[in-house]
Amino acid sequence: MLDDPDPDEVAQAMARLTGPFAVRSSGLAEDTAAASFAGQLETVLGVVGVDQALAAIATCRASGRSSRARAYASRMQAPVESHVPVIVQQLVPADLAGVAFTQDPRSGARAVAIEAAWGLGESVVSGRVVPDAFTLVDGGEIETTTGSKATRLDHREGALRRTAVAAADRRRPVLSAEQAREVAEAALRAEAVHGTVVDVEWAIAGGTLWLLQVRPITGVIGPRERPEAPVGDAIVQGVGASPGRVSGRVRVVRDLDGFGAVEPGDVLVCRTTDPAWTPLFGIAAAVVTETGGALSHAAIVARELGIPAVVGADGARARLAGMEWVVVDGDHGTVSSAP
Repeated sequence: MLDDPDPDEVAQAMARLTGPFAVRSSGLAEDTAAASFAGQLETVLGVVGVDQALAAIATCRASGRSSRARAYASRMQAPVESHVPVIVQQLVPADLAGVAFTQDPRSGARAVAIEAAWGLGESVVSGRVVPDAFTLVDGGEIETTTGSKATRLDHREGALRRTAVAAADRRRPVLSAEQAREVAEAALRAEAVHGTVVDVEWAIAGGTLWLLQVRPITGVIGPRERPEAPVGDAIVQGVGASPGRVSGRVRVVRDLDGFGAVEPGDVLVCRTTDPAWTPLFGIAAAVVTETGGALSHAAIVARELGIPAVVGADGARARLAGMEWVVVDGDHGTVSSAP
């Protein structure tokens, strides 16, 4: 963890590792049982050389002062750090990566929920792709839903590169049953060490499983029965990422310029959400995205703030653009016309 780093000390520390590097925040208020700060503080991937490392450290250290981090901290009643501690790690050259929760955060059910995609795990946590989803319940049964996984992010030829995934790889699951069980077992071992249910970021490179980050799960709904059926006929279908059912006026937002149009109680509809969008979660009644999974950063923040969310709803912007009021069902992953 680096605080006010000296360039020579950074160079010496990096010499003990093989680059490229991941530079990420490690705030004292971050990744606690009360507040995850998921996606609110900066991470810089693919860092090469001392100059890039120093710039990345400065960016991550200052991210506690960003408007999104302050807005999140205010809503979560968490402290704000003006200078965030920073960790420099060797970047794992992931062939595939993702997230594992040792409890289903939407229902509170005792199961290991895994989401995965090709390449670096940024595609999963940022919600840039619709990932594969695996649920492992007691007894070893695996429920698998194959996502579209349209793109992947890798560090190649000295830089981060996002490329299209071949059609055949989009259709096949990222993890084999054996690999899914290996990820689940590692997550449960991490849970045993920490003494609480955990959210684990992981990667597989060259057949070796790496655990990259472990933190307590936040925003978990207590064990509950999912409502029996959604309301009305679904206009769009996605994945229920944050439970609850609300109605609201449709507000399709395509970029940052559309933020000012969002009013309290609106249903935010967008392609995906990056961390800059999360301040809108404090205004909107619900969130609907065309990409992403239930374990992404946006879904975590939606659960923490208690607003329903539907992710991976293909074509949502076009189908909902002409609607006035809709009902968002974050349990069943549907958006229906308001009765």
